Amino acid sequence: MVAEPPRRDDLAASADRTVSAAVGEGVPAAISPGLVSMVDASPAVAETHVSVVFFVGDRVYKLKKPIELPFVDLRRRVDREAICHREVELNRRLSPDVYLGVVDLVGGDGEVCDHLVAMVRMPADRRLSHLIGAGIDITNGVRDLAVLIADFHRRAERSASIDAAVSRPAVIRNWEDNLDVLHRDGADIVDPVVVERVGYLAHRYLEGRITLFDERIAEGCAVDGHGDLLADDIYLLDDGPRVLDCLEFSDQLRSVDVLDDIAFLAMDLERLGAPEAAAQWLNDYVDASHHPQPHSLAHHYVAYRAGVRAKVACLRAHQGDPASGVLARTFLDIAHRHLERARVRLVMVGGLPGSGKSTIAAALSAHTGWPVLRSDETRKRLAGVAAETSMAADYGAGIYTPEWSDATYRALLAEAEMLLERGRSVIVDASWTEIGHRNDATAIAMATASDVVPLICEAPVEVTDARLDARPGGSVSDADRRIAHEMAARGRPWHEAAVIDTSLSVDASVAVALEELGMG
Repeated sequence: MVAEPPRRDDLAASADRTVSAAVGEGVPAAISPGLVSMVDASPAVAETHVSVVFFVGDRVYKLKKPIELPFVDLRRRVDREAICHREVELNRRLSPDVYLGVVDLVGGDGEVCDHLVAMVRMPADRRLSHLIGAGIDITNGVRDLAVLIADFHRRAERSASIDAAVSRPAVIRNWEDNLDVLHRDGADIVDPVVVERVGYLAHRYLEGRITLFDERIAEGCAVDGHGDLLADDIYLLDDGPRVLDCLEFSDQLRSVDVLDDIAFLAMDLERLGAPEAAAQWLNDYVDASHHPQPHSLAHHYVAYRAGVRAKVACLRAHQGDPASGVLARTFLDIAHRHLERARVRLVMVGGLPGSGKSTIAAALSAHTGWPVLRSDETRKRLAGVAAETSMAADYGAGIYTPEWSDATYRALLAEAEMLLERGRSVIVDASWTEIGHRNDATAIAMATASDVVPLICEAPVEVTDARLDARPGGSVSDADRRIAHEMAARGRPWHEAAVIDTSLSVDASVAVALEELGMG
């Protein structure tokens, strides 16, 4: 049960008696004028799943609910007081001039009955969510925010315990905790089939990314972060952004990969109907942090954060908030969509010489941003010659013997495996005429929990012959029409591959390939 909140008049009187002492808790002597200009001083009350928030004049007072949830227990006053002090301490890392301190709530008998976080009231019309809803350009504000958060992450605490909280096993446990709540408390709110699919995709991604998570910890990506970046709690003021309401009640849940931290806001911007702002936010953070981030991991963490919000929305729905059921379904849909986009793929683009496979592979790379590994380049590199150097030979001779080809495919697939383990989809451009090489690729995809997508490029022989005859000197490929015909005669059928008719325009052929990738 939630205790009845105090009346506004009682709250204001009690706070006035104690706020002066609280302000002395390390707050700067001067509060920025940007915080108090144009503030709506009318009283109001808001509620979250953990707190009741009172707006009184140019101040805000936050009262913790005496409740127990799966992730926090606030039934005892001493625990609520500790959480209040912790909230002030942690949030002063980003907004020291907003958090005034902790004040005591005094009952009619003169005894302290609870505690409040005292804050400066922010101008509602500068709230990030309001700016988005009003259609105001936030480009510069988001860029300033990215600089602020990147610097915050650089200065953030790092430790062995934080590393452990960001490890792959810990991320798996966090997902399972969310999914347990969605199954238990969301059974009558969200679609259980979608919950099952979300769980499957999340675990599949994590299954193959051991190297990725280990390397990110080694790179210092695990920090004591904000943990709850939401557009409702960010204000874009003239003198810079203010970021409020970090996740104060769990050090473990606030221990995050930096990409996990920023993904929360990306998810929230998307929920608010601003996907372009979400993309800008992620890109601006990468620029400000000077640290490239794997796209698949960004999608994974956006999905995770959406799952967290879906869980919270289910809890709020059971607390009687009628709007939370719709929110829960919205968040779950975002999670599902981003997990589908996070799927890591090994795309095998094959075909005979002149079939257009290299053109299609390059065009797919331009659409997806995925790297292309080319067998012709790998073969020349193994031979110790420049890619443009001619090593033409009869079929099965020179650097085109079966032994050379086996070595080439081993090198190609070893490089592909390294990328897949790190969450990067990859396109491998090769003829793929040998069943053994295809099986090796499939085995690597299975080992890295990646989707294998086989595509075979085909065109009428008169088209492929004309392409080979027109191929300029210095081409990476040494094959001519004679080699192509020999390969056609000896190749084994590739029935499981989707056929890409390259006698069509490049755009039309790529459209078919993107459909096979589920990206059409």
